[in-house]
Amino acid sequence: MRTVTYSMGVSLDGYIAGPDGTFDWTAPSDDVFRHWIEEIRAVEVHLMGRRLYETMLYWETADQDPSLSEADREWTALWKPLPKVVFSRTLSELQGEARLATGSVAEEIERLRAEPGGGEIAIGGATLAAEASDAGLIDEYRTIVHPVLVGGGTPYFPRHERRVDLELVETRVFGSGVLYLRYRARR
Repeated sequence: MRTVTYSMGVSLDGYIAGPDGTFDWTAPSDDVFRHWIEEIRAVEVHLMGRRLYETMLYWETADQDPSLSEADREWTALWKPLPKVVFSRTLSELQGEARLATGSVAEEIERLRAEPGGGEIAIGGATLAAEASDAGLIDEYRTIVHPVLVGGGTPYFPRHERRVDLELVETRVFGSGVLYLRYRARR
């Protein structure tokens, strides 16, 4: 069965975006970006909300920029063809390899798990992750912890989630002081 993962950058005080909605502090160093590239290789479909979809639209045409770095080109080559499922009440058209969700997060995950294939189902965004976690559907939580305190904003772990016992399966410290933590949900 496909693994469902929730992976986002987070401040040390637990936020994916600060009080003003910005997340410029998550701009990855070269080694962290290389980690993201390797992680996306295992993903077969990416679930996201409207805000993350709109943020990631840049990568749909980034490969047309001749000044793009080699790492950016590698990311674009992986991201662009990746199937994406977007949860939105306001969007009616999407670009690239994306489709609008037709069911709830739980329904979409159930449908995707029933399809052939072995790649991961990645979730991006705290709102979707909270719904999936509440339904007990997230298999792994992967955090890229940035050495910054932002004081508030959008939490990585929404406060209404149920208790989830976790097993630490991997850690890594990057040269920039960023910490990677990978936890598996205990079932």
